[in-house]
Amino acid sequence: MISLTDLVDSLGPGLLRMVEHGNGSQVHDVVLAEPGEAAGQPGDIVLGVGVTGPADAVALLERAHAAGADGVVLKAPLADDPGVVAAARRLRPALVELQPDTSWTHVVWLVRGAIDRAYAPLPGPIGAQDVHNDLYALADAAAEIADAPVTVEDARSRVLAYSGRQDTTDPARVSTIVGRRVPPQVIAHLRASGVFRRLARSSDPVFVPESPDGMLPRLVVPVRAGGEWLGSIWVVARTPIPPGRVQRLTDLASVLALHLLRLRAEAGVARRVSADQLRAALRDGAPITAPAPPWRVVTLGTLDEAEDIRQRLDLWDAITYRFGWHRPLIGDLDGVLFAVLTDPPRPRTEADPGSLPWLRHVLDRVRSHDHALYAAAGGVAHSRTELPRSRAEAAELDALVASGHLPPGLILLEDAWDAVVVERARTATRVGAGLLGGPLPGLRAHDERHGTAFLPTLAAWLDHFGDPKGTAQELGVHPNTLRHRLRRMAEVSALDLASPRVRMALRLQLSALGHPTGRRNE
Repeated sequence: MISLTDLVDSLGPGLLRMVEHGNGSQVHDVVLAEPGEAAGQPGDIVLGVGVTGPADAVALLERAHAAGADGVVLKAPLADDPGVVAAARRLRPALVELQPDTSWTHVVWLVRGAIDRAYAPLPGPIGAQDVHNDLYALADAAAEIADAPVTVEDARSRVLAYSGRQDTTDPARVSTIVGRRVPPQVIAHLRASGVFRRLARSSDPVFVPESPDGMLPRLVVPVRAGGEWLGSIWVVARTPIPPGRVQRLTDLASVLALHLLRLRAEAGVARRVSADQLRAALRDGAPITAPAPPWRVVTLGTLDEAEDIRQRLDLWDAITYRFGWHRPLIGDLDGVLFAVLTDPPRPRTEADPGSLPWLRHVLDRVRSHDHALYAAAGGVAHSRTELPRSRAEAAELDALVASGHLPPGLILLEDAWDAVVVERARTATRVGAGLLGGPLPGLRAHDERHGTAFLPTLAAWLDHFGDPKGTAQELGVHPNTLRHRLRRMAEVSALDLASPRVRMALRLQLSALGHPTGRRNE
């Protein structure tokens, strides 16, 4: 099920805009306003085809209200007429504005496809796979027109489709296709050249000259709908493309725009429909529609701090689809992106999409082009009631990767359990509330007053089990210097290191204080 507000948000401002929200009910069909007949029924969106003036628009809103319909769609600028808006505010149906240059036939196609996706989201992809296949067919058509390799990319430089012929290309194109998005260094070059700025502001094709790093020239045709830049057709142009062919590519871009709108709408609807179910399962172990257990909850992250959660979700949606997981169980919770994967006890040679071996293969491929990507997997969940525990473990690992305590890649709980245990204990020491006595307060005060290195020295000594040679090498000092420091530390504060429990407590406190081993003044 889906509300009209979510449906409008999924289709995006390039097509629809909510003017008045109405009663916020769920919708399940789209109908045309027929003269002399009831304007829809509860759950319907009524399209104001043929409505030309404010009086007709108000009359349609009243008819839709009488029939119990949930929304009326009118083209701009009629939807913004003060009298029409005032009528919508006092009546039941929501008022939605449609961009004036959009075909009603296309609206029916896009809206009905999105509604179908919302009401049958789980058995299989109703429209998304067909849309992706259409995109690849359009990429092949563009390649035939240009007689050159082509990629279709969205406005965030993620690859949505590419032509079958990529024989005459360059390393940048290969990296783009394998990684499913344009490499950061190429994006930086294009941004510095003003390419993206021109694509965002104009419908005119852009020619990108050959770059010094070996990237071949590109002809870029922007894809727009309702003034919104949705994406681009990128052609490797070793030789100039004749004006007639450029015009044909521009015409093709208008067809491509509808497919991009539908893809975005259906992806957005599917995401919204499954997000609440997934969150409930991760929080409380609520029922979830997923392949048979055992499962693992995995965080999907990136060290690129410039990417927000929505960008991360879009990126991983593209990656999972590219590698065959067309119905991914992915969603955000508390600012972290999670996925539920199967963890077969006996993995097959060819990993199933959505399984842990599959994710390992995916990361091996995409990290060769984007080292910032990583995943952290909590422990095995044998039932849905264990999903919250696996999610909490994955979140702990994710925080350790993000803070630099674990290297990025695919991190499994059983491979990093010791780091999790230490982090839990370190957090529980609560040094912010005080050091509870012991030798550290005096040693820390001496370091702060005199610039000594007692705390990192003690940390290194504990890490090397009291071995003078290893500790001295860690600190980069002579063993005699180390012995002198230890004597001075014993003079400053009572330092009895004979007890294993004291040594463990000291090391946890030092870790919580964030004092690593290293060189400092004597």
